[in-house]
Amino acid sequence: MLAPVQLLSATRQNLWRLTLIRTLVLAAQAGSVGAAYLFDLLPLPWMQLAITLGFSFVLCVLTAVRLRASWPVTELEYAVQLAFDMLIHSVLLYYSGGSSNPFVSYYLVPLTIAAVTLPWLYALSLSGLALVSYTLLLVQFYPMGTFPIARENLQIYGMWLSFALSASVITFFAARMAEELRRQEQLRSERREEGLRDQQLLAVATQAAGAAHELGTPLATMSVLIKEIRQDHKDPLLQEDLAVLQEQVQQCKLTLQQLVRASEANRRLAVEERDVTDWLHEALNRWHLMRPEASYRFQLLGQDVVPRLAPPQDLTQALLNLLNNAADACPEDLAVQLTWDAEDVCISIRDHGAGVPLAIAEQIGKPFFTTKGKGFGLGLFLSKASVTRAGGSVKLYPHEEGGTLTELRLPRDARGDKHE
Repeated sequence: MLAPVQLLSATRQNLWRLTLIRTLVLAAQAGSVGAAYLFDLLPLPWMQLAITLGFSFVLCVLTAVRLRASWPVTELEYAVQLAFDMLIHSVLLYYSGGSSNPFVSYYLVPLTIAAVTLPWLYALSLSGLALVSYTLLLVQFYPMGTFPIARENLQIYGMWLSFALSASVITFFAARMAEELRRQEQLRSERREEGLRDQQLLAVATQAAGAAHELGTPLATMSVLIKEIRQDHKDPLLQEDLAVLQEQVQQCKLTLQQLVRASEANRRLAVEERDVTDWLHEALNRWHLMRPEASYRFQLLGQDVVPRLAPPQDLTQALLNLLNNAADACPEDLAVQLTWDAEDVCISIRDHGAGVPLAIAEQIGKPFFTTKGKGFGLGLFLSKASVTRAGGSVKLYPHEEGGTLTELRLPRDARGDKHE
């Protein structure tokens, strides 16, 4: 299970880019040495230069083969690879004029890459290696004969080419490496948030299971007492009230039983794929039985083939929670719309309540935050968690004509546990 993560690690991606840089630079170096040899531009030790370039080529091949293996790329290995690049560059400079070679400024490229992608200790070590190499090249290098062409022109053209190469590498590759690190950091931040949310969900689920277990006994006692009172008192009005009360107690017992058995039921029941319109109509009918005082208008705006979903039970409960929130704000004339595109299914619920300010709307959905005096602040939090597990999102907006617009988006292949 670790291999996919390692293949996407920032250090591995950066080593791939470094190998590409090394290959491009090797091609430029080999081309320059080859042109100097063919046209007899410089008196250079061709055998030593060829061996050094061959070693660089072997290093490129070995690194590419190593990157296909599954073991992780460490920062130390990445720093050693950069050190090899500096040493190869130093040897090439030693056989081609030492510090007077205009390509001596290429030392800045691996140093820039190290500063962007590695911890400061590695960057400092590589900086020391570059400084020592440069210093040695000032006093020790392979002696060269006279130049058959003007030294000044060669120096100028070499400086221009060195600057162009260094600027291109730093701009196009170092920037990409830094972007990859930022992306990895963002992914780690998102995973931390998901872990925190899962811990909150686990805490809520634990408390709910404990509460369900504890409430079973008093509800059973209340049910027995209601039966006894109905037997002892024959007043029709009292009998009617007691019947309603007994139904409510029975509903509470049924809800608690479903809560206790929810996880086991979710494991046993197969999730059925169905048209999104059928699923939504069934959920709306179920919700209207729960909230008969509410009224709503339904609009089907999708025009193409009706998409099919496989919604788990908690996704249906999430939709019911969103409908209940809208009805709590204003139970009259709710507007429910269904539409879809090539990627998403969108269900929007608009109420005509007092609306939610933007500052508060950003807080809604966090655990234990509520705008209702009697609420616990868990309904929307649990709904968002269920929708997120299915790969969707829930957002609340203040409607321009008053009230609140709740937007539920689901991918067209929505199922439970999308992140697994």
